[in-house]
Amino acid sequence: MTLEKQPETDIARPTGGAKLGYCRVSTGLQNTDLQLDALTAAGCWRVFTDHASGAKEDRPELQKLFAYLRPGDTLVVWRLDRLGRSLLHLIKLVNELESRGVQLESVNDRIETSTPGGKLIFHIFAAIAEFERNLIRERTAAGLTAARERGRIGGRPRAVDAAKGNYIRYLYGQGMTKKRIAEEIGVSTKTITRYFNTLEENDFDPLDDADDPAVLLPPR
Repeated sequence: MTLEKQPETDIARPTGGAKLGYCRVSTGLQNTDLQLDALTAAGCWRVFTDHASGAKEDRPELQKLFAYLRPGDTLVVWRLDRLGRSLLHLIKLVNELESRGVQLESVNDRIETSTPGGKLIFHIFAAIAEFERNLIRERTAAGLTAARERGRIGGRPRAVDAAKGNYIRYLYGQGMTKKRIAEEIGVSTKTITRYFNTLEENDFDPLDDADDPAVLLPPR
């Protein structure tokens, strides 16, 4: 989520680093009071609030927050799942914050990247995420190999079969772009787009089971 920095207009902005909060609720019907109270108690000078599902890429207030952050600031969330769409997405955001000299604090999880313990936790998270991705890639490849060995009878082979579809939805749930997914699967970007269009036509949310390990096993 790399953005160009916006012109600063708030003359009352704290010097030496500010605490900026991010609050997210899934729908407009949910109440933000719990998160806002916690962020205020944590000393946040300003809070940005989105009303959107965690899976949605379009979170305008998060975009504004990232454009507003300066080196020395701290991004504060009530819980880590309020920030990232997935573990991989969260790690990506943390790495970007670190590269910009911005710390992350999670009130409920009691994690601060400014401490050695907080940094260690995210190193462990990154290792687990990479392990999970490699394991799923191996399972998917094994399923595709088994399917080819069994052979297919009649009809044109589909560019995206059940095993590939499961893997595509998983990668999408981890925050990958369609172009990156196409490179990972070995198909064209148009093929990935057609696959998602088919899901949409059938009223199927690609993120409904994207994090369920069961859908990633080779089809039997």
